[in-house]
Amino acid sequence: MIERYSREEMKKIWDLNSKFQYYLDVEIAVAKAYAKVGTFPEDDIKELEKKAKFDLKRIDEIEAEVKHDVIAFLTCVNESLGDLAKYMHVGMTSSDVIDTAFALQIQDSGKIILKDLDETIQSLKDLANKHKNTVCIGRSHGVHAEIMTFGVKICNWIDILQRQRANFIHALDEIKVGQISGPVGTYSNIPPEIEKITCKNLGLNPARISTQIIARDYHAYFMQSLALIASVIEQFATEIRHLQRTEVLEVEEGFGKNQKGSSAMPHKKNPVLSENLCGLARVVRANSIAALEDIPLWHERDISHSSTERIIFPDSLILVDFMLNRFNEIIKNLVVHEKNMLKNTDKFGGIVFSQKVLLKLVEKGLTREDAYKIVQRNALNAFENEGDFRKNLIADKEVAKYLDSVEVDEIFNKEDFLKNIDEIYSRIL
Repeated sequence: MIERYSREEMKKIWDLNSKFQYYLDVEIAVAKAYAKVGTFPEDDIKELEKKAKFDLKRIDEIEAEVKHDVIAFLTCVNESLGDLAKYMHVGMTSSDVIDTAFALQIQDSGKIILKDLDETIQSLKDLANKHKNTVCIGRSHGVHAEIMTFGVKICNWIDILQRQRANFIHALDEIKVGQISGPVGTYSNIPPEIEKITCKNLGLNPARISTQIIARDYHAYFMQSLALIASVIEQFATEIRHLQRTEVLEVEEGFGKNQKGSSAMPHKKNPVLSENLCGLARVVRANSIAALEDIPLWHERDISHSSTERIIFPDSLILVDFMLNRFNEIIKNLVVHEKNMLKNTDKFGGIVFSQKVLLKLVEKGLTREDAYKIVQRNALNAFENEGDFRKNLIADKEVAKYLDSVEVDEIFNKEDFLKNIDEIYSRIL
């Protein structure tokens, strides 16, 4: 069943009402910092905090005249404050509000992404534990290579996603930066102490230096972490799509009782959820490129980054939130065809045992080159003629000089491929 998933919590962080509330939180935090150092009366600031409010419709009306969203916001708030308005925005510039509020939005969004990552990693762990010993074929270049287990495949996904979780935490911590430094970042009309107090109270680190804005390499780095998460989800989704192909059919996305796969072909069950994830990953990656383009600004600041960020940050965070939840649902509902996995390992009489045969012949005294020719000849004959590799070996007179039929049968033991599975699991789980 295709879910209609929407994370209201993430969407709310990026709606207009929330944006201006973050702005107000910053403005009040600055006023309280002034009160703490004794510049403003504490009672007045407590009253300001109670009274300060805004109205989206009124902000729009003012912005239509002044053509400046922060001025429109401040004018609207000041209308609710009367004489207390004199304590608002003292010594600040617009970017002090915008960039510090932006950092708060990113931090709150990051908490949701981390929760999504943890839930998805746990689902992968559950799947890996369930299929630790489920024999399947490993592939290289899309071609059968050697036997492994489906659980080991999932352990690789866990390792990758855990690494992206660590990357994301680092990027989220790096961007936990605010600024209250005034025009061009020189603190010309506001003491640096106000910035320190404000940022501490908001749970942010004060920027080491700012140039009226916080440098955009912080933001680009964060966006790269989102692009990495999206890209590895695409990696996993692509694998599911390949494994669901009719001629492979080792896994399938869950298919609802009343679900239909095609308007024309009733037999169809398509990996539509995984395909959707692959498409969305392209959007997140493209947005990360736009974030890189935001780094070079004119002199100490321009606003060419602003219009871009109003799109790429909410879009990318909402998309990654959606992608992790969708992928988690795919994993929890994944249909694993263990019999088909086993059947595929035996194709053409077990040609995937070719290296085992090669090594045994070398052990018996053949040169590697000669052994390779013999094994390859028998394997390709089976592959190209829908034959049986094991039978070919037993019938081969050159092989018979070194291996009897019992020894050949002993080589074709799947368990020998799995002797180190516990070691792999101990590293991941």
